[in-house]
Amino acid sequence: MPTEIQQPTIAVKFVCAGTAACMADMITFPLDTAKVRLQIQGEGNKKKSASVITKSLSKPVTEVRYKGVFGTISTIARVEGPRALYNGVSAGLQRQMCFASIRLGLYDSVRGFYQNTISSDLPAFNVVTRILAGMTTGATAILFAQPTDVVKVRLQAQNKAGGAKRYSGAFDAYKKIVKADGVRGLWRGTLPNIARNAVINSAELVVYDLTKETIIKRRILPDSLPCHFASAIFAGFVATCVASPIDVVKTRFMNSNPGLYSGAIDCAAKMFKEGGIKSFYKGFIPSFMRLGSWNVFMFIFYEQLKKRVMEHKKQRRIQHQGTQVA
Repeated sequence: MPTEIQQPTIAVKFVCAGTAACMADMITFPLDTAKVRLQIQGEGNKKKSASVITKSLSKPVTEVRYKGVFGTISTIARVEGPRALYNGVSAGLQRQMCFASIRLGLYDSVRGFYQNTISSDLPAFNVVTRILAGMTTGATAILFAQPTDVVKVRLQAQNKAGGAKRYSGAFDAYKKIVKADGVRGLWRGTLPNIARNAVINSAELVVYDLTKETIIKRRILPDSLPCHFASAIFAGFVATCVASPIDVVKTRFMNSNPGLYSGAIDCAAKMFKEGGIKSFYKGFIPSFMRLGSWNVFMFIFYEQLKKRVMEHKKQRRIQHQGTQVA
């Protein structure tokens, strides 16, 4: 009699997803910091010069300008020190444990719910339910993780070379944001962030899901690491293309001082007025490098962690059965 294949429980998926996301974050965080710096560069300026002189009570300070992904990383490391590349990493890891565990851990269950609730024989139905599941878990996850995302962006955006740092660390940022803007300040930019993460979660999970399924069904590759790598890199590219405009608006709005923008739509309108369509794709290359590499690491770690946990549970079950027989 064939052994029944055990599927990971929701608890296993939660833990594996959060752990995998944190591992991926630690590897790719400098790319995310570079992306944020490039996205907010020139904020509020219709015409930008090579260097911007800001007034100070003591002496003028030249604002650091960033060029390209690796140029930005190099400049941050040289001017502010290598540790600056990991500004906000504690908030980032807090975010991943909360956000990734929900959006990934609940995806299969929510997809199954939609498939069982909505009955249809249309070929596209399978894709639609996956998209709905991705949007649902992505939006739900960000409602819980939004404060950590606000703090992460604020810490990444602050430039030590441009003057005094706004925050000394994650907990200082939480405290100062609440003091200045109230508890609502921690949910600043929630709507654009929900839109971004609903879209990006659908793109990432659905594209990864379908690509992996197609590769395995057509026997291009077995369900192995190369298959996970190819699926993840393609999912990262698609997700970056569809989510980049929302991501830039989210970053600008979260990092802005109170009163600069009346809302996310006002932020988008002013961005368009300042730089046109191109302003919504600022930092696209670092975004793709970050999201693509993050997807590769995260999905590979996630798949491997699930596999190892299930193998461990299977081994313990076999040992337990052997003890009972003995």
